[in-house]
Amino acid sequence: MLNTLAAAALAMSTIIIPPGGAPGTTPPPDIITIDVVTINGSGCKAGTAAVAVSPDNKAFTVTYSEFMAQVGPQAKPTDFRKNCQLNLRVNVPSGFTYGIASTDYRGFAHLERGATALEKANYYFQGMSETAYRQHNYKGPLSDDWQATDTNELAAIVYHPCGEKRNFNINTELRVSAGTSDPTKVTSFISMDSTDGSIETTYHFAWKTCPPKP
Repeated sequence: MLNTLAAAALAMSTIIIPPGGAPGTTPPPDIITIDVVTINGSGCKAGTAAVAVSPDNKAFTVTYSEFMAQVGPQAKPTDFRKNCQLNLRVNVPSGFTYGIASTDYRGFAHLERGATALEKANYYFQGMSETAYRQHNYKGPLSDDWQATDTNELAAIVYHPCGEKRNFNINTELRVSAGTSDPTKVTSFISMDSTDGSIETTYHFAWKTCPPKP
């Protein structure tokens, strides 16, 4: 299954290092690999989410193909909320550690007048405190691509502890509410899925060198 996930990966969630010079943005020169430990959630059931490292080793991608929350005549009662939990093992070259400097989320939403939707996410290293959820809200009428950016100040970036093995967890949620619209007649939805790679979510790495071992 992991081979299938990796093969589908380069479409959706991209973690990119901006090119040279700026503090924390120069990646290690050697290969970065990512192992998928677990993928869970109503928004990323088996076979609908994938992870892979980009060819230049400056990014990793997470592709969703069925990550959509909706309300409407054809929707199930539980479809108003979808979530995805990824547990990843990010393997970086010796002497380096990483954090997340910023994240760009993208998707598409169709919200009837009176309907609302939200996207929220957090990420953290296993065994460490979770970062606060960051939330972005949308309201109808809307039928367009959406984009949201979360940025961490340099001093606030949490880095993977040097010399330890801690998996990286990403939690993402989509939610839609009919509000004053009539869900027996009209459909509203918000999605982060992509079948052709045209929609991407981008997590920007921040890098630090680890102190030499005594």
